[in-house]
Amino acid sequence: MPLQPSKWHFEIDKYLNPWIPAAPWNYLPYPIAHFLGHRQEHHQQPLGNIAMVFWAFIGVFCSLTIIEAVGHAIPSFEEHGAPIIIGSFGAAAVLEFYAIESPLAQPRNAVLGQFFSSLIGVAIRKLFALGPMSNEVTWVAGSLSCSCAVAFMALTGTVHPPAGATALLAVVDESVVHLGWFLLPVVLLGCVLMQCVALLLNNIQRRFPVYWWTPAEVGHRMKQQHEQLPEKNSNSSDSGSDNGAKLETTTTRHMEEGKIVIEPSKVIITRGHVVVSDDIYLSPEEKMFLEELSERL
Repeated sequence: MPLQPSKWHFEIDKYLNPWIPAAPWNYLPYPIAHFLGHRQEHHQQPLGNIAMVFWAFIGVFCSLTIIEAVGHAIPSFEEHGAPIIIGSFGAAAVLEFYAIESPLAQPRNAVLGQFFSSLIGVAIRKLFALGPMSNEVTWVAGSLSCSCAVAFMALTGTVHPPAGATALLAVVDESVVHLGWFLLPVVLLGCVLMQCVALLLNNIQRRFPVYWWTPAEVGHRMKQQHEQLPEKNSNSSDSGSDNGAKLETTTTRHMEEGKIVIEPSKVIITRGHVVVSDDIYLSPEEKMFLEELSERL
């Protein structure tokens, strides 16, 4: 059978999710868990767009102001000539305080996407600087850094559109280029501060994050090792998804109603459970939609 590259598919969560710790909501006081995105009641009260715009305005203003103030107050930032703020954080603020339910705005994407893109941008800039005509081909380096960042984020499930701008700025913007590897702590600090403000403000009337790592089940390998069991019963734990519903990809699962055999190309939705056959690929956005639908049943 000839190779068909158009059908190749790689999903890193297939390998990472079994080892990612489940959310520790059972061990945290509820007021703390609430401001980390956990809800005892998963049905979110509808919020008018005026309130959403108000909180977005407050969040964007506060987060950018805090990032700028903290950066200005750190002596090493001034010594390295760091800009008052990296331009891509303006776009990040739109996601973090208005489109907060988007998969692209969740902490995994917002932090890791920015970090990976910064790393790639600085590495490519330094690689091109080794050549004798580095200044003449800066435009090529900028295009390459952004494209590499997008590809890497897509493969690692950390797509964050503002991070593409960070990779580009790390190559073409001289106020950022001269930072070199010091760009990494600058970006990480900004990401952490923005996430802290988002957790505080977005959880007053809304919910953020929708999930910390992925809406799918996590941690079953760690649970296996902890319990020293050879196999994990699929309904032995409900701590996988941060938002309550569990999305399982398998051909046979035991559910609350009894044993259900999933035929090829089938999706079964019950309250709190989504079961998908192995031959169906779902994007993160589709998984979130199905899980939200299962919670409303």
